[in-house]
Amino acid sequence: MASLRASLLLAAAVCALAASSASASRDLRPRRTQFVVRGSVWCDTCRAGFETPASTYIAGAKVRVECKSKSTGVKTCSFEGHTDHTGTYNISVDDEHEHELCESVLVSSPDRGCAKLVAGRERAPVFLNNKNGVASNVRLANALGFQKDVALAACAQILKMYQEVEDRV
Repeated sequence: MASLRASLLLAAAVCALAASSASASRDLRPRRTQFVVRGSVWCDTCRAGFETPASTYIAGAKVRVECKSKSTGVKTCSFEGHTDHTGTYNISVDDEHEHELCESVLVSSPDRGCAKLVAGRERAPVFLNNKNGVASNVRLANALGFQKDVALAACAQILKMYQEVEDRV
């Protein structure tokens, strides 16, 4: 009698477990994908157009992730964020944007002495879909840059170093 009772109890537990897992698997609502676009914002202290050992990173810079329709070029959405004390931004973006062109775009610098956009470094493309085989939802963007109004004095020596390397090649 005790073994029959134990068997019935075990059968009831198995049925309850099966029913709960079946109902969980019936949730067919599409899950929202959330991506994090991560990048950095630097100050071109040598006015070289690229990062050098003298470059610094800007805390509090405003960055926007913008998406535009591939077919019409019309802006479909944007998400904003700011850099932290290391000059790094992490902007949360909802949903996949498979049929859109998305970019990280510089908006503003809190450093008035380093607020001019570096040509060609003011935006960076990001792919916000899961079609390209990337397992993580973090998407890395190339570094974005502002340019100092006046180059630092030490930059002449730094740029000379780059010239010497170029001469050897």
